[in-house]
Amino acid sequence: MNRFDFLKSLGFTGAALMAAMTSCIREEDTVVDALTIPGPQSTAPTTSTGTSGTATSPGSTTGTTSAGVDLSTITNRLLTINLGTTTALKTVGGYVAQSGIVVAQVGTGVYVAVTQTCSHEPQKAIIFNRTEFYCTKHGARFDLTGKGLNSFGSRGIAVYKTATDGSTLVVYS
Repeated sequence: MNRFDFLKSLGFTGAALMAAMTSCIREEDTVVDALTIPGPQSTAPTTSTGTSGTATSPGSTTGTTSAGVDLSTITNRLLTINLGTTTALKTVGGYVAQSGIVVAQVGTGVYVAVTQTCSHEPQKAIIFNRTEFYCTKHGARFDLTGKGLNSFGSRGIAVYKTATDGSTLVVYS
């Protein structure tokens, strides 16, 4: 029995189940993979442009445009992507799922990053579908700010900040 099934057998559901699953993540968990945070990486100082946002709670999101951020000063990196070698992010509508994060190019040079773990049930099933994020397990839908678009997505999902210099994309919190 994996951790997810064990917690469900104890009666955990919804937000309580999600909180229990994400509060103490281990590599051996089979339902929610641990997020691997890369160590410090040196990047030449550059100016970045892009979109950033953080989901604070369902229905309450904030988002700002990241401009003039020096990529080398970002210390709380969650993911660093080389845009030159990641073909899926070269076109608008393309996305990648990596290290528990889904990153999509939603406009020319504009990237949005969200958790890959659905808030409906803690399973890594979020993808980008043309103009929104979508859970392939139960059909939960989320807009680009992480707000739920249907009853399965009503809790929203976490959105991370992004910064890019055109060749490197950094996802951070």
